[in-house]
Amino acid sequence: MENRGLGKMEEEKKRLREKMERIKHKVAVISGKGGVGKTMVTVNLAVALADKGYSVGVLDADIHGPTVPKMLGLKGETLKANPIEILPVLTPQGIKVISMDFLLPGDEFPVIWRGPLKMKAIQQFLSETMWGDLDFLLIDLPPGTGDEPLSVMQLIEKVDGVVIVTIPSDVSKRIVKKAVTFSRQLGAPIIGIVENMSGFICPNCGAKVDIFMPGGGREMAEELNVPFLGSIPLDPDISRGSDGGRPFIVDHPGTPAAIAFSEIVDRIEVFLGLGRVEAQPEASS
Repeated sequence: MENRGLGKMEEEKKRLREKMERIKHKVAVISGKGGVGKTMVTVNLAVALADKGYSVGVLDADIHGPTVPKMLGLKGETLKANPIEILPVLTPQGIKVISMDFLLPGDEFPVIWRGPLKMKAIQQFLSETMWGDLDFLLIDLPPGTGDEPLSVMQLIEKVDGVVIVTIPSDVSKRIVKKAVTFSRQLGAPIIGIVENMSGFICPNCGAKVDIFMPGGGREMAEELNVPFLGSIPLDPDISRGSDGGRPFIVDHPGTPAAIAFSEIVDRIEVFLGLGRVEAQPEASS
């Protein structure tokens, strides 16, 4: 009986390894604390990558608070499966998405699971989904450094990079240090820090107003000796788009925030050896 159990575990590891080998770049998006816009950044980066011609998948690894489907306009969709694999839900851009939200009957139903169950669910999402051949798999991790982030890092074994999302505040700076240390201890390369909510763009005149202390994200990156990917300004349409299931960059190309996303993607490409030119020193805002 014990040998049979070990054999099943090895088979699952082999299947997971084979799935991950067909994905060129596995990128985890993390934050030390909630409320910094990490999922919003994830979905907009996914769309920006897809717009550049990359094949993209998104794993929503937040078991307790999955919001990727809502932000991508997939709320109400359910997972289907063939006899062998789970079929991901597709966005209009062809992005493959897996989320716990697709398995819940409604928003009022919580997932009351301990660590082992959550790890098993994430393992199944990774190893039993029909990801196919992808250029990018973005993994939207829940805040903190607990079960889900640790499970993903250990299961994938080789994450190609980590994007850390923060806001320009002293509290967030303190927490980002933990996220950087977490990534380094697990051997995950840090692509860089994204500063969200960097100043407010007036919808009438287009002027930028600094709500938080300006330059906080860059200072964090310099202090922690990690790359700074860019700043995303506050824009009311980002919130409206997220709530309405329309990623911001789909409907608002050419805006300061959309340009910032594009420049962040350029820097990610450079980090992964895909960019043709060196990234500029600072994103537009």
